[in-house]
Amino acid sequence: MSLLQDLNWRYATKSMSGETVPQDKLDAIFSAINLSATSYGLQPYTVLVVSNQAIKDKLQTAAYGQVQVGSASHVLVFAVPEKITGDDIQTFINNVATTRNMPIEMLDGYKGMMTTTVGALPAEAQQVWAAKQAYIALGTAMAAAAEQKVDTCPMEGFDAKQFDEILGLAEKSLKSVVILPLGFRAETDATATYKKVRKEQNELFQFVN
Repeated sequence: MSLLQDLNWRYATKSMSGETVPQDKLDAIFSAINLSATSYGLQPYTVLVVSNQAIKDKLQTAAYGQVQVGSASHVLVFAVPEKITGDDIQTFINNVATTRNMPIEMLDGYKGMMTTTVGALPAEAQQVWAAKQAYIALGTAMAAAAEQKVDTCPMEGFDAKQFDEILGLAEKSLKSVVILPLGFRAETDATATYKKVRKEQNELFQFVN
């Protein structure tokens, strides 16, 4: 199927069947997330993959009882660092130098640019910036899941503090920002048959020639 067909197939699934997503489909989704675009290529987020049912049940409670969390095969929790440090930037620079087999000194300007822009931001502004990058990855994950015929439901409707506590994120210096249950739609999910409601393209797009 084409990308447009895949995107037309997907919807915000309200109830999952509980069926486990096969590993090959998960691997494809994870690979797509890893390939997602991010500013500077820094990937300033961590994706926690939750499959333990007892933990999913706790997360469902912290998501105001929304059943797609507990009935999902896996719940992806996108989390951003409390602070992006100089060490984080240096680790990325080291990876670039190694991957591209180039002298690390050639990246001094790149490192300096990140240090004086992202690195110089207050912690709260860094978290906002990192969350924007996580949302790009979220979109990539949803498109990849649709290509694999895996259902998703992007969600901001959860108590982030409770999620952080359940997952022990404070100990990892992380904060949850958005979640994505993965699974297969339940036969009882009536929203699967709803027609998509979107603006007409001539309302959405303005062309500047």
